[in-house]
Amino acid sequence: MKYWLFLMAKFVIAGAVFAGVWWGMAALLPEPEAIRTFKPRKFGQDLTWTTAYFAYFLLGAGTIYLIILDQRYRCRTCLSRLRMPVLSGAWDKMLRIGTPQVEYICPYGHGTLNIKLVHFNGSEKPDWREHEDIWRELESLTPGSQK
Repeated sequence: MKYWLFLMAKFVIAGAVFAGVWWGMAALLPEPEAIRTFKPRKFGQDLTWTTAYFAYFLLGAGTIYLIILDQRYRCRTCLSRLRMPVLSGAWDKMLRIGTPQVEYICPYGHGTLNIKLVHFNGSEKPDWREHEDIWRELESLTPGSQK
């Protein structure tokens, strides 16, 4: 739940920033000049406003892409950035070793994200595996902790 609320908060903040940018564009850019009785529209007939619209659209689309990309590589539990990418599989030995993939881990041990680099059936969702308690598991592997 916290994961999705964080995503929505990023979208709300980006929306507020872009609303401010839109207000600033409307306040700073000059209105198109009327030619006799004909008043041209802002988009499509005035080069300044058309360029501003295109730049605004590109910045908005890029921001949405970066928000989604940032959210994809975050832990589902603590929202920290996933680290330590480990490559596994091989391109030339896919049938024997497995398909190439990258595995990221949460620095606090909450889970791992496995992303396949080869997509046979279109786009596949990344595989998030949550760990129960990594410290208990590690303590059970040490020789002195057996009871």
